Amino acid sequence: MPLIELHDLSKTYNTAAVPVQAVKNVSLQIEKQEFTAIVGPSGSGKTTLLNLIGGLDKPTGGSIFVEGKDIATLKANDLIDFRLHHIGFVFQAYNLIPVFTAKENVEFIMLLQGVSRAKREQRALELLESVGLGDKVNSFPPQLSGGQQQRVAVARALASRPSFVLADEPTANLDSHTAGALLDMMAQLNREYGMTFIFSTHDPRVIKRARRVVTLEDGAVKSDVRQNEGKRET
Repeated sequence: MPLIELHDLSKTYNTAAVPVQAVKNVSLQIEKQEFTAIVGPSGSGKTTLLNLIGGLDKPTGGSIFVEGKDIATLKANDLIDFRLHHIGFVFQAYNLIPVFTAKENVEFIMLLQGVSRAKREQRALELLESVGLGDKVNSFPPQLSGGQQQRVAVARALASRPSFVLADEPTANLDSHTAGALLDMMAQLNREYGMTFIFSTHDPRVIKRARRVVTLEDGAVKSDVRQNEGKRET
């Protein structure tokens, strides 16, 4: 069973005078342990597609199966619970809680899951160590660089032991050195622990490292290439 299956997925926004179809009849399968980039110019629908996969937005049509469950049909509370236990998120703006330390930010998801204090503290410390921030556990976000904050965000995304991680433009605010170090870390997590990463990006640094690149144009899939094989799938 694929980790994620999208069937004729569409999303239309009716907030403007003229409805905007941001995603058009997208059908994709994503397997476990993939390191996939969804790319395209601004307005191509890549962030909307990521939000649909993550259950942050409801589709207008089609289905989204995650581990065999159609999340598009879930009620609001069930969807929140599903996201909490199955999906990790890394956002462009980090979205850390400024009054929480790095450790407390990583612990927060586990607190919502009901994990005991001892277990969540231990896992938070292990995760921060794994992303190179073992000496920053008691630092607050304003005391950290952009790259360090994004590393905390990655650790937080992994804290819930998700089935996969969605990363929306994770390198957009980072310099080349910091972005490279962050991508190295995520690639290592992918190789060593089998963590599935799906990126929304227009950053050539991410695209170069991805093993699969799905290109969107006007909300539809234009191409789907596995770079390690060097051939087009669709």
